[in-house]
Amino acid sequence: MKIYLDTIGCRLNQAEIEQYACQFRLAGHTLVPNPEQADLAVVNTCAVTSAAVSDSRQKIRQIARHGVRQIAVTGCWSTLNPTDAAALAGVRQVIPNLQKDRLVPDLLQVSLPEFDPQSTGCQPVARLPVGRLPIPGARLRTRAFIKVQDGCNNRCTFCVTALARGPGRSRPIPDVLADIRAARDAREIVLTGVHLGSWGQDLLPASPLHHLVEAILKETEAPRLRLSSLEPWDLQAGFFHLWQDPRLCRHLHLPLQSGCVATLRRMARKTTPESFAALVAAARLAIPDVAITTDIITGFPGESEAEFQESLAFVRQMHFAGGHVFTYSARPGTAALRLPGQVPHSLRKERNARMRAVFAEASQAYQSAFIGQVMPVLWESAAGLGEDGWEMSGLTGNYLRVNARSSRSLWNQITPVRLSASTTDGLFGQVQT
Repeated sequence: MKIYLDTIGCRLNQAEIEQYACQFRLAGHTLVPNPEQADLAVVNTCAVTSAAVSDSRQKIRQIARHGVRQIAVTGCWSTLNPTDAAALAGVRQVIPNLQKDRLVPDLLQVSLPEFDPQSTGCQPVARLPVGRLPIPGARLRTRAFIKVQDGCNNRCTFCVTALARGPGRSRPIPDVLADIRAARDAREIVLTGVHLGSWGQDLLPASPLHHLVEAILKETEAPRLRLSSLEPWDLQAGFFHLWQDPRLCRHLHLPLQSGCVATLRRMARKTTPESFAALVAAARLAIPDVAITTDIITGFPGESEAEFQESLAFVRQMHFAGGHVFTYSARPGTAALRLPGQVPHSLRKERNARMRAVFAEASQAYQSAFIGQVMPVLWESAAGLGEDGWEMSGLTGNYLRVNARSSRSLWNQITPVRLSASTTDGLFGQVQT
């Protein structure tokens, strides 16, 4: 068959889609870049916000309009709303999150001996060296997203993900290493999970996350290793010694959600502004030029103007390299839905804009500090300009977006670049030969 894969939402969803791509290839099927070419489509949905839910439904409808007669749906939205998902045109199967690691063999109704059914690892064999190749079309990536953990035992009052994903579950080190080795063409490995910092707590014997990172750095030859989102309460200052290995990307995404003590308490977040600031100070001391990014929610129930101002002031004080600002979205089944003091939607959006302005200023200051330096860039896209060469776009290890021109395509290569100017789209530089 010809298979079309798409996903909405987080990096973990992307990691799962990449896994399905590998498994479909191992079973002898072909991936296509557009739904109109497909016999079967798989959509990995999201429910983190009402906008993500809308995007998930729209994506499925668009695929059906292209004439795909068999659509399989999985992910957080369809897990929480299986009846609604099954009612959409073209949907033939809804696979809940707790069964999604068996999605491909269950859809095909076959056993896939090329990989271990007890593991989600996609391990190529000598007679079929497929490996973890990029997905054609919009999901083409130079970075390989590797799922190392799923589920969450936290109960943040705004979050629906723990309801949709279930309890925390870790993948053993050998399975993770097998996935990374299969991604042999990727120049960067990104470790993903719902609660990445909890990796290993459910294993026997229990193991901390740094054991997994050390094993990857020791046992694989990945040029770059990046950690996705890490809850701040999972890390101790000693964790940062790992960055003595230059292959570990100098970027930490530490979700804060609010810079106000009272708001954090209502969110049931296990951190405070004071402890968060101490953690960031330790990271900056141990990792020169580290990019610290975060997530902030505006308009959470009960957030007064004074609380918002406290959060805004703390974000300004932290000098983040960047971040995501989310307008609070009430999610069915969450405790925050029942909290008093629901903030009017228009005010939530207005506070979002004010918070984003602070992040934009901080991000511009961070990237401007690197003008004049030479830094390695992994090129993620290359657009041909005819006789004028190629327009390149990529990322440094500390997550700076860099644009440059080159006489040849450098896609999926890491090359040194002299950064010369800061723009609204990131930094501009000259490729060094």
